[in-house]
Amino acid sequence: MDVTMLGFGAAEIGYRGVPLDTVGRLINGALDAGLNIIDTAECYPASEEKIGQSVSGRRNEYFLFTKCGHDDTGDHWNPAKLEQQIDRSLKRLATDRVDLVQLHSCTEEQLRKGDVVDVLKRARDAGKTRFIGYSGDGAAALYAVQSGAFDTLQISVSIADQESIEMAVPAAKAKGMGVIAKRPIANAIWKATAKPDPYYQPYWERLHQLDYDFLKQAMPHAVSIALRFTLAVPGVHTAIVGTTQPERWRENAELLHEGVLDRPQFEAIRARWKAVAKPDWVGQI
Repeated sequence: MDVTMLGFGAAEIGYRGVPLDTVGRLINGALDAGLNIIDTAECYPASEEKIGQSVSGRRNEYFLFTKCGHDDTGDHWNPAKLEQQIDRSLKRLATDRVDLVQLHSCTEEQLRKGDVVDVLKRARDAGKTRFIGYSGDGAAALYAVQSGAFDTLQISVSIADQESIEMAVPAAKAKGMGVIAKRPIANAIWKATAKPDPYYQPYWERLHQLDYDFLKQAMPHAVSIALRFTLAVPGVHTAIVGTTQPERWRENAELLHEGVLDRPQFEAIRARWKAVAKPDWVGQI
């Protein structure tokens, strides 16, 4: 796959209940701006359905990624349910195949059992997906890479989440895997003036301690530095960014006109991380 540096992350359109007409303007605008990746998951509320209804007619213009492994019952890793989830995703997305199906943050223990990986392999053999991948962090992500079972790795990489830069990403690069950076701008959580919801708190707390100078500058500049840092990580091929604002995609594309961050700026951010990061600053799902 010849992917663009930016991909559309579809979690927010589900969790924030974005209306269908807005989703249509949002995703079509992203495609019109040149983006060619849409990344979603079967557990993002109504996300797959909205994508299917909005852009299934342009299916040959983008690479479509989804994830399986979560449901409301808590029985996440039942192989039969995973197979049902994949079939349900195809129906929701109004397509007969996706380009990538990923296991959604499954544990190392589950990966070692092998049956969940076999589900994805069967889906690939059946033509339901071209490639299979793992989405997750930490030791499980490293094991997924080392197992040799997957074509891609989706993992957290940002100015606030750098464990993967030393652990799983180099291993994936060495194996020639595609690497997808999730949460690549740390949810821009530095703009929050009060402690945010628990999901965002680790990044908010880390960034307060890291105290990067560039985060004190205008928001577009700060976001540009953060995003270009992630894309400068050796081995990273694309960064998945979510938004609920249709005009944001052209703005994001403009942030990358300067290309990835130059080495001195990149190394300065890495040096700050190494000086401040604590042992428990591990990858965040």
